[in-house]
Amino acid sequence: MLDEPLVPLPDRGRVFRAGRRVRLADADATGRLRLDACARYLQDVGNDDTADSGIDDPATTWVVRRAVVDVHEAPRWREWLDMATWCGGLGGRWAERRLSLVGEHGGRVEIATLWVHLDVATMAPARLPAGFLDAYAGAAGDRRVSSRLWLDAVPDGAARVSWPLRAVDVDLLGHVNNAAYWAAVEEELAGKAAGALLRAPHRAVMEYGPGIEPGAAVELRVAGGEGRTSLWFTVDGVVHASATVLPLPAGAAGPAR
Repeated sequence: MLDEPLVPLPDRGRVFRAGRRVRLADADATGRLRLDACARYLQDVGNDDTADSGIDDPATTWVVRRAVVDVHEAPRWREWLDMATWCGGLGGRWAERRLSLVGEHGGRVEIATLWVHLDVATMAPARLPAGFLDAYAGAAGDRRVSSRLWLDAVPDGAARVSWPLRAVDVDLLGHVNNAAYWAAVEEELAGKAAGALLRAPHRAVMEYGPGIEPGAAVELRVAGGEGRTSLWFTVDGVVHASATVLPLPAGAAGPAR
Protein backbone atom coordinates (compact mmCIF):
# COMPACT_ATOMS: atom_id res chain seq x y z
CA MET A 1 0.00 0.00 0.00
CA LEU A 2 2.91 2.36 0.60
CA ASP A 3 3.57 2.44 -3.15
CA GLU A 4 -0.05 3.16 -4.13
CA PRO A 5 -0.12 5.86 -6.84
CA LEU A 6 -1.99 9.12 -6.27
CA VAL A 7 -4.83 9.91 -8.67
CA PRO A 8 -4.11 12.56 -11.32
CA LEU A 9 -6.09 15.74 -11.90
CA PRO A 10 -9.56 14.75 -13.20
CA ASP A 11 -10.86 15.79 -16.60
CA ARG A 12 -14.31 16.52 -15.16
CA GLY A 13 -15.87 17.64 -11.91
CA ARG A 14 -15.01 20.36 -9.42
CA VAL A 15 -11.38 21.53 -9.18
CA PHE A 16 -10.66 24.50 -6.90
CA ARG A 17 -7.57 26.55 -7.70
CA ALA A 18 -5.54 28.98 -5.65
CA GLY A 19 -1.95 30.16 -5.31
CA ARG A 20 0.56 31.28 -2.73
CA ARG A 21 4.24 31.96 -2.31
CA VAL A 22 6.54 29.95 -0.03
CA ARG A 23 7.10 32.27 2.91
CA LEU A 24 9.92 32.42 5.44
CA ALA A 25 7.96 30.55 8.13
CA ASP A 26 7.26 27.71 5.67
CA ALA A 27 10.89 26.89 4.83
CA ASP A 28 13.73 25.16 6.66
CA ALA A 29 17.25 26.56 7.03
CA THR A 30 18.11 25.50 3.45
CA GLY A 31 14.99 27.13 1.96
CA ARG A 32 13.11 23.83 1.42
CA LEU A 33 9.32 23.86 1.91
CA ARG A 34 8.74 21.79 5.06
CA LEU A 35 6.20 18.98 5.49
CA ASP A 36 4.31 20.80 8.25
CA ALA A 37 3.90 23.80 5.93
CA CYS A 38 2.48 21.48 3.24
CA ALA A 39 -0.10 20.28 5.78
CA ARG A 40 -1.08 23.86 6.63
CA TYR A 41 -1.42 24.71 2.93
CA LEU A 42 -3.78 21.78 2.49
CA GLN A 43 -5.91 22.81 5.48
CA ASP A 44 -6.15 26.37 4.22
CA VAL A 45 -7.03 25.62 0.60
CA GLY A 46 -9.42 22.87 1.72
CA ASN A 47 -11.28 25.30 3.97
CA ASP A 48 -11.41 27.85 1.14
CA ASP A 49 -12.72 25.23 -1.28
CA THR A 50 -15.44 24.09 1.12
CA ALA A 51 -16.55 27.66 1.79
CA ASP A 52 -16.56 28.45 -1.92
CA SER A 53 -18.66 25.37 -2.68
CA GLY A 54 -21.50 26.72 -0.51
CA ILE A 55 -21.87 23.54 1.55
CA ASP A 56 -19.91 24.58 4.65
CA ASP A 57 -22.01 23.13 7.51
CA PRO A 58 -21.25 24.21 11.12
CA ALA A 59 -23.01 21.08 12.42
CA THR A 60 -20.32 18.84 10.92
CA THR A 61 -16.55 18.83 10.68
CA TRP A 62 -13.77 16.82 9.08
CA VAL A 63 -10.88 15.04 10.82
CA VAL A 64 -7.91 13.74 8.88
CA ARG A 65 -7.27 9.99 9.09
CA ARG A 66 -4.32 9.63 6.70
CA ALA A 67 -2.05 11.99 4.74
CA VAL A 68 0.25 11.00 1.89
CA VAL A 69 2.75 13.65 0.77
CA ASP A 70 4.76 12.98 -2.40
CA VAL A 71 7.61 15.46 -2.80
CA HIS A 72 8.84 15.18 -6.39
CA GLU A 73 10.96 18.31 -6.06
CA ALA A 74 10.80 20.42 -2.94
CA PRO A 75 9.57 23.99 -3.60
CA ARG A 76 11.90 26.69 -2.34
CA TRP A 77 11.61 29.92 -0.38
CA ARG A 78 9.82 32.66 -2.37
CA GLU A 79 8.73 30.22 -5.09
CA TRP A 80 5.19 30.83 -6.34
CA LEU A 81 2.95 27.76 -6.17
CA ASP A 82 -0.12 27.08 -8.29
CA MET A 83 -2.48 24.95 -6.24
CA ALA A 84 -5.32 22.69 -7.37
CA THR A 85 -7.53 20.61 -5.08
CA TRP A 86 -10.28 18.12 -5.83
CA CYS A 87 -12.01 15.03 -4.46
CA GLY A 88 -9.97 11.93 -5.28
CA GLY A 89 -12.40 9.29 -4.02
CA LEU A 90 -15.36 8.57 -1.73
CA GLY A 91 -16.40 6.28 1.09
CA GLY A 92 -19.61 6.13 3.09
CA ARG A 93 -18.41 8.52 5.81
CA TRP A 94 -15.11 9.78 4.45
CA ALA A 95 -13.57 11.24 1.33
CA GLU A 96 -10.14 11.80 -0.16
CA ARG A 97 -8.91 15.31 -0.86
CA ARG A 98 -6.13 15.66 -3.41
CA LEU A 99 -3.90 18.72 -3.57
CA SER A 100 -1.35 19.46 -6.27
CA LEU A 101 1.33 22.12 -5.70
CA VAL A 102 3.30 23.14 -8.81
CA GLY A 103 6.00 25.78 -8.47
CA GLU A 104 7.23 28.35 -10.98
CA HIS A 105 10.80 27.01 -10.62
CA GLY A 106 10.05 23.29 -10.81
CA GLY A 107 8.88 22.53 -7.29
CA ARG A 108 6.16 19.92 -7.13
CA VAL A 109 4.31 18.26 -4.26
CA GLU A 110 1.31 15.93 -4.57
CA ILE A 111 -0.83 15.27 -1.49
CA ALA A 112 -3.72 12.89 -0.79
CA THR A 113 -5.58 13.05 2.52
CA LEU A 114 -8.39 10.88 3.82
CA TRP A 115 -10.86 12.92 5.88
CA VAL A 116 -13.60 11.44 8.06
CA HIS A 117 -16.89 13.38 8.19
CA LEU A 118 -18.03 13.91 11.81
CA ASP A 119 -21.18 15.14 13.52
CA VAL A 120 -20.00 17.97 15.81
CA ALA A 121 -22.57 17.15 18.53
CA THR A 122 -21.54 13.52 18.90
CA MET A 123 -18.11 13.49 17.16
CA ALA A 124 -19.24 10.26 15.51
CA PRO A 125 -18.70 9.58 11.78
CA ALA A 126 -21.61 10.85 9.70
CA ARG A 127 -22.68 9.89 6.21
CA LEU A 128 -21.65 12.21 3.41
CA PRO A 129 -24.56 14.58 2.72
CA ALA A 130 -26.24 14.90 -0.66
CA GLY A 131 -24.90 18.43 -1.09
CA PHE A 132 -21.32 17.20 -0.72
CA LEU A 133 -21.85 14.46 -3.29
CA ASP A 134 -23.46 16.93 -5.70
CA ALA A 135 -20.40 19.18 -5.48
CA TYR A 136 -17.55 16.67 -5.35
CA ALA A 137 -18.60 13.26 -6.65
CA GLY A 138 -18.04 14.24 -10.28
CA ALA A 139 -14.28 14.63 -9.77
CA ALA A 140 -14.07 11.43 -7.71
CA GLY A 141 -15.80 9.38 -10.40
CA ASP A 142 -16.32 5.76 -9.40
CA ARG A 143 -13.23 5.57 -7.18
CA ARG A 144 -13.90 4.23 -3.69
CA VAL A 145 -11.38 4.77 -0.90
CA SER A 146 -10.82 2.69 2.22
CA SER A 147 -10.01 3.86 5.75
CA ARG A 148 -7.80 0.83 6.43
CA LEU A 149 -4.40 1.45 7.99
CA TRP A 150 -1.22 1.36 5.89
CA LEU A 151 1.53 1.58 8.51
CA ASP A 152 3.01 -1.05 10.80
CA ALA A 153 2.88 -1.33 14.59
CA VAL A 154 5.77 -0.18 16.78
CA PRO A 155 8.63 -2.68 16.42
CA ASP A 156 10.57 -4.04 19.37
CA GLY A 157 13.65 -1.98 20.05
CA ALA A 158 12.32 1.31 18.63
CA ALA A 159 14.13 4.28 20.19
CA ARG A 160 12.32 6.51 22.69
CA VAL A 161 12.33 10.30 22.24
CA SER A 162 10.39 12.85 24.32
CA TRP A 163 8.21 15.26 22.31
CA PRO A 164 7.04 18.16 24.52
CA LEU A 165 3.80 19.76 23.38
CA ARG A 166 3.47 23.53 22.90
CA ALA A 167 0.38 25.69 23.30
CA VAL A 168 0.54 26.55 19.58
CA ASP A 169 0.21 22.84 18.68
CA VAL A 170 -3.42 22.71 19.89
CA ASP A 171 -6.30 23.79 17.66
CA LEU A 172 -9.98 24.72 18.07
CA LEU A 173 -11.02 21.08 18.42
CA GLY A 174 -8.97 20.85 21.62
CA HIS A 175 -6.29 18.47 20.37
CA VAL A 176 -2.96 18.64 18.57
CA ASN A 177 -3.46 19.95 15.04
CA ASN A 178 -2.53 17.53 12.28
CA ALA A 179 0.15 19.87 10.89
CA ALA A 180 2.00 19.89 14.24
CA TYR A 181 2.74 16.17 13.96
CA TRP A 182 4.76 16.85 10.82
CA ALA A 183 6.98 19.24 12.78
CA ALA A 184 8.10 16.25 14.85
CA VAL A 185 9.03 14.37 11.65
CA GLU A 186 11.05 17.35 10.46
CA GLU A 187 12.75 17.62 13.86
CA GLU A 188 13.63 13.95 14.01
CA LEU A 189 15.18 13.85 10.52
CA ALA A 190 16.93 17.23 10.58
CA GLY A 191 20.72 17.12 10.90
CA LYS A 192 20.86 13.32 10.78
CA ALA A 193 21.86 10.88 8.09
CA ALA A 194 18.16 10.10 7.61
CA GLY A 195 17.66 13.78 6.67
CA ALA A 196 18.87 12.90 3.17
CA LEU A 197 15.39 11.44 2.66
CA LEU A 198 13.94 14.97 2.75
CA ARG A 199 16.46 16.31 0.22
CA ALA A 200 15.59 13.66 -2.38
CA PRO A 201 12.21 12.81 -3.93
CA HIS A 202 10.27 11.12 -1.14
CA ARG A 203 6.89 9.99 0.12
CA ALA A 204 5.83 10.83 3.67
CA VAL A 205 2.79 9.09 5.16
CA MET A 206 1.04 10.02 8.40
CA GLU A 207 -1.85 8.11 9.98
CA TYR A 208 -3.85 9.69 12.79
CA GLY A 209 -5.69 7.88 15.57
CA PRO A 210 -7.10 9.34 18.80
CA GLY A 211 -6.36 13.03 19.11
CA ILE A 212 -3.60 14.04 21.53
CA GLU A 213 -4.94 16.25 24.32
CA PRO A 214 -3.20 19.39 25.67
CA GLY A 215 -0.70 18.59 28.41
CA ALA A 216 -0.22 14.96 27.38
CA ALA A 217 3.21 13.43 27.92
CA VAL A 218 4.06 12.34 24.37
CA GLU A 219 6.84 9.91 23.64
CA LEU A 220 8.04 9.26 20.11
CA ARG A 221 9.13 5.76 19.16
CA VAL A 222 11.58 5.93 16.27
CA ALA A 223 12.94 3.22 13.97
CA GLY A 224 14.91 3.21 10.72
CA GLY A 225 16.03 0.74 8.11
CA GLU A 226 15.45 -0.30 4.51
CA GLY A 227 15.93 3.30 3.38
CA ARG A 228 13.11 4.71 5.49
CA THR A 229 12.44 6.30 8.87
CA SER A 230 9.30 5.67 10.93
CA LEU A 231 7.86 7.40 14.00
CA TRP A 232 5.02 6.55 16.38
CA PHE A 233 3.42 9.16 18.66
CA THR A 234 2.53 7.46 21.94
CA VAL A 235 0.86 8.53 25.18
CA ASP A 236 1.09 6.04 28.08
CA GLY A 237 2.10 3.39 25.56
CA VAL A 238 -0.92 3.96 23.28
CA VAL A 239 -0.18 4.93 19.66
CA HIS A 240 -2.02 8.11 18.65
CA ALA A 241 -0.37 8.60 15.24
CA SER A 242 2.35 7.07 13.10
CA ALA A 243 4.50 8.29 10.24
CA THR A 244 6.90 6.87 7.66
CA VAL A 245 9.22 8.65 5.23
CA LEU A 246 10.64 6.66 2.32
CA PRO A 247 11.96 7.25 -1.21
CA LEU A 248 9.29 8.28 -3.70
CA PRO A 249 7.69 5.15 -5.24
CA ALA A 250 8.19 4.62 -8.96
CA GLY A 251 4.41 4.57 -9.53
CA ALA A 252 3.72 8.04 -8.12
CA ALA A 253 1.25 10.26 -9.98
CA GLY A 254 2.33 11.80 -13.29
CA PRO A 255 2.68 15.54 -13.93
CA ALA A 256 -0.20 17.75 -12.82
CA ARG A 257 -2.08 19.70 -15.47
